Amino acid sequence: MSDTVALLPDGTQHPADGFGGTAANRFDDAVAERASHRGREASSSRRRSWFARRPAAAASLLWLVVVLVAAVAPVLLAPGDPLAGVPADHLQAPSAAHWFGTDQIGRDLYTRVVHGTSLTISAASLAVAVGVIAGSAIGLLSGFAGGRTDAVLMRAADVLLAIPSLLLSLAVITALGFGTVNVAIAVGIASVASVSRIMRAEVIKVRGSAYVEAARASGNSWIRLLLRHVLPNSTGPVIALGVLEFGGAILAVSALSFLGYGAPAPAPEWGALVSGGRDFLRNAWWLTTIPGLVIALTVLAANRLARGLDTERTDGS
Repeated sequence: MSDTVALLPDGTQHPADGFGGTAANRFDDAVAERASHRGREASSSRRRSWFARRPAAAASLLWLVVVLVAAVAPVLLAPGDPLAGVPADHLQAPSAAHWFGTDQIGRDLYTRVVHGTSLTISAASLAVAVGVIAGSAIGLLSGFAGGRTDAVLMRAADVLLAIPSLLLSLAVITALGFGTVNVAIAVGIASVASVSRIMRAEVIKVRGSAYVEAARASGNSWIRLLLRHVLPNSTGPVIALGVLEFGGAILAVSALSFLGYGAPAPAPEWGALVSGGRDFLRNAWWLTTIPGLVIALTVLAANRLARGLDTERTDGS
């Protein structure tokens, strides 16, 4: 098709040509806009289909969003003071005035649970970060170096795996001292061995791939091979494991807080709330039951959502 443009005697473009060019541009814009709209509709449809096929995962996501809001901005859900109590209202059962009831000194349990979310969730997040970062570093070095380094690091990991995680966490806390941060570090150290073994397996698989061999033959240094080619292609399963470990970290942090190794009283940590109500089980069951249900629901929601996302990733691949 010719690109020549008809001109009038005065040198201006013919109106029909200008109209045709504008119409063609408008047509192209309309086609592009329609394609973009269809893409947005398809993406939205896939999201709706994912939630429709996995209602439990959708409910888990909704619950975790509420938990996240409570952890980041607890005053939005419970504007009261979690440490202030009214002695005259002690040990009141759940009601419209106090949704979760009150404790032995008249503090609102709902407010304490909401404000305690930040302590528990931040400790669990720190524990997962410690486990994933330290375990990934050990597994990366072990799988890439091989030989004697691999043997020494994996035998150390086997020793850690032979110790029950709770006992290992207690040993670490004994060395570090009490407190929420130390509890998080102890829980994270207890998960280092499992993360390192998964990372090592992925590194060994990636190390023998064709593109890594080609990069090595091209004269790349070992540090460049490690950071540019091996590490980015080995982190997928480790990230998935980190998501799966988040629920377990919440449970472990709460268990250690229940035993008294977490934040000191009167901090409203979830495990400490369960522990504080065990002396009133006969007269005030809600002091232990409701915080325990919140912990159980959060752990189940995290595990269910992680399984749903892992299934979606596997099906997509």
